[in-house]
Amino acid sequence: MAVTLRAVSTAIPPTTLVQSEVRDVFAAQPGLNRLAQRIVATSFNVSGIETRYTVLDELSWDAHPEEPVFFDIASGELLLPGTKARNEVYAAEATKLYVEAGRAALAAAPGIEASDVTHVITVSCTGFYAPGPDFMLVRDLGLGPAVQRYHLGFMGCYAAMPALRTAKQFCEADPNAVVLVVSVELCTLHLRSSNDPDTIVASSLFADGAAAGIVSSRPLAADERALDLDRFETRITPVGEGDMAWKIGDHGFEMVLSNAVPAIIDDHITGALEPLLAHEPALGEALATDASSDAIEHWAIHPGGRSILDKVESRLGLSEAQLVPARETLRDFGNMSSATVLFVLKNILESDAAGDGDRVVAMAFGPGLTVESALMTVRT
Repeated sequence: MAVTLRAVSTAIPPTTLVQSEVRDVFAAQPGLNRLAQRIVATSFNVSGIETRYTVLDELSWDAHPEEPVFFDIASGELLLPGTKARNEVYAAEATKLYVEAGRAALAAAPGIEASDVTHVITVSCTGFYAPGPDFMLVRDLGLGPAVQRYHLGFMGCYAAMPALRTAKQFCEADPNAVVLVVSVELCTLHLRSSNDPDTIVASSLFADGAAAGIVSSRPLAADERALDLDRFETRITPVGEGDMAWKIGDHGFEMVLSNAVPAIIDDHITGALEPLLAHEPALGEALATDASSDAIEHWAIHPGGRSILDKVESRLGLSEAQLVPARETLRDFGNMSSATVLFVLKNILESDAAGDGDRVVAMAFGPGLTVESALMTVRT
């Protein structure tokens, strides 16, 4: 019985952040020392990002609120609201994106109605509220009152992968299960000015976005494009526990993303992939002989940053074309934490290069340092 991810859909908030303009705002903040100014310029310029999106309309040049909370456009100063103020925006704006992305996924799944959904899995690490987004999806999408609801919170950028794995397990336990998976991250709520290099790097990368999909074992409709969820693996690297972290502070959530992360991934990515491919001898042998790029057509790598993608491409011997979906996602949307790998998978599915039977390896990285991976098969 094949369990399939179908109807992968995305949603973004309406306010666009142009990377060069955001760089100039951060570089002009009061209290920034000369070293920090240089780090701002470098981090933003080499990020590989051109545009990002935010729920904060205050960051639009057209917005002029009488009492700004996050950004005073008159002075150009980034403000420092408390965690409560940030989380209140999260509760209001995240709900909109959960519903938008979930509704889009249902509309894109032929033969599946809201009444068919048996499970809801929501994912986020950028805010909390209860009743939570799982409840809001049931209420606003008209799902059944007996739908089973699960929320994966505060896991970081890799969290969409365990969400898909859990959805697959539900479908294996019950062939009639239809699981709606929705990830929403509002990372820009927690960006701030700082002289700390890790905080500056985070500010140059993170963005807001939402993604959703339907997981089920139902037969696909004619001409429907989807992904068989073949296998998942989790690995924790022996180093890096303090290099990627996410803590709650008095002025929002505090991100740690050290410049050591690309090197850690470079050292351990092959070992993390070995158990994923070990069950298929041809793929395992291809990895061992540095031929994995030939045996696996598509690579959905979480674009945590351009340097991470560069390390993955070099270490695994991937072609430039195989990293295009990840690099395009980074360029156009930035790092949207857990939602990002679903954007990359959507890019692959919509590509003319994706043919029936093609293999896909998806990978995402997060605190721990944790590497989550999945092996999938394109169905068209």
